[in-house]
Parts: sequence; structure tokens; C-alpha cells
Amino acid sequence: QVQFVESGGALVQAGGSLKLSCTISGTSFSSENIGWYRQVLGQQREFVARIGPGPSTLYVNTVKDRFTISRDDARNTVFLQMNALRPEDTAMYYCNIYPFKYSWGKGTQVTVSS
Repeated sequence: QVQFVESGGALVQAGGSLKLSCTISGTSFSSENIGWYRQVLGQQREFVARIGPGPSTLYVNTVKDRFTISRDDARNTVFLQMNALRPEDTAMYYCNIYPFKYSWGKGTQVTVSS
């Protein structure tokens, strides 16, 4: 059973930074594309960033040059460094395989105040 445990979310002022972590178990982590996703209550979950085994990266345009995704295969963990945060980044953040195919974890809440 593949499981995702996200952490690192917090309340932060606009312009601030946060680093999210996601630890994954139950799959061959080092060979997977891993993605970060986010969801605002009442809206659809959206893709934020993904990292491949290479590690190649891909970002949605709204976070490009502000967010950085990275991975530590020895710890089965993927990170999302978020800088220059904006109120519109407020959401619950999740990780999953990219494209997603497993049940979601509990997520970690990021709230950016203006």
C-alpha cells in the first residue's frame, strides 16, 4: 500500500518562505515521478510541480521561479521549497505519484496572509 505523509505547512505572511516535505512508502521511490498538488476548499485539486528520477522538473506557470521541488531518494522524501509566497498560494498541499494514481494523504495546510 502506497502512503504519503506531508508536513511543513504553516501560516506565513506574503513574501515569506516555507519548505514542505513528503515521505512516501510502499513503492519504488527512486524510479517514480513524484508530484506536488494543491487544493483550495471547494475547488479542484491542481498540479503544482513534479520531479522525475533524472531529476527533471516541471512547474505550473504560477509557481515557476518561486518554488523548487527536490528529492532525497535515500530518505524516500520529496521537498517543495516555496519562496515569495502569495495569498493565492493558500491551499492544502499534497504529494502523489505523477500523474497521480494512489489514494491521497492528509496533506499539509499552507496559509499565506496578505
